[in-house]
Amino acid sequence: MAKPGANSKRFIQISDCHLGPLTSEALLGLNTDESLHDVLALIAEKEPDFDYMVCTGDIASAGHDACYKRFVSIVRQYFSQPLAWLPGNHDSAELMAEVDLPQIPEARSVELGNWLILLLNSVVPFKVHGNFEQAELDYLERMLSEHPEKHVMVMLHHQPVPVGSKWIDQYILRNSDAFFAVTDRYSNVKAIVWGHVHQDFASARQGVHLIATPSTCVQFKPQCDDFTVDTQMPGYRWFNLYDDGSLETGVDRVTGKEYVIDYKSAGY
Repeated sequence: MAKPGANSKRFIQISDCHLGPLTSEALLGLNTDESLHDVLALIAEKEPDFDYMVCTGDIASAGHDACYKRFVSIVRQYFSQPLAWLPGNHDSAELMAEVDLPQIPEARSVELGNWLILLLNSVVPFKVHGNFEQAELDYLERMLSEHPEKHVMVMLHHQPVPVGSKWIDQYILRNSDAFFAVTDRYSNVKAIVWGHVHQDFASARQGVHLIATPSTCVQFKPQCDDFTVDTQMPGYRWFNLYDDGSLETGVDRVTGKEYVIDYKSAGY
């Protein structure tokens, strides 16, 4: 779907790539390099004209310098558009900030026309669940107060609300009340968007869009109390961000492929 007009920005989100130090890395049997290439090729086919791409964490299966270099290298095989990223629980925020690249992806904020995209770090070192340090909440408050004229999308890795799957919801953002106490004070916050849950999710809270995005590799089946791998294919999310603060969004997935995936796995 092409960008509909000059009064909007086309924004692409990918998430949870789980690359390993080697190109042979697999998650539940799926080669994560292969699936990332497939998703990027799909974006190249469907999105000839997007403005910006962000990856919302778990770029690596375990934080490793080679993973981050290869991720950027793979993306650059397909696109020259600006790229941003934020860390997930499997990542190393320190390595992401220091990786030896000519241009490190943006990690804090993106201005797109009338929109401001704020990128937050919800990672607790060596834990799966999320939590914002006070400094991160202070950054959010400062950026919102300094940009009242902008429509704002807040992006993080962990879900700030339950998505309906007990096993993954135990790894939620733990201090979501403190987070929402900030965002609730600013009517220009239009959307809160995350990864982590490896599934499509859309809801709303006090008029604010709440959105999760599928992984570029293995998918987790929605509404399951126990860990369950979904047969849905890898995918990405697109946004049309309009000058008036409205937005459209949708998910596109890889088709015409069969991956080797352990659908009976009880975890990873």
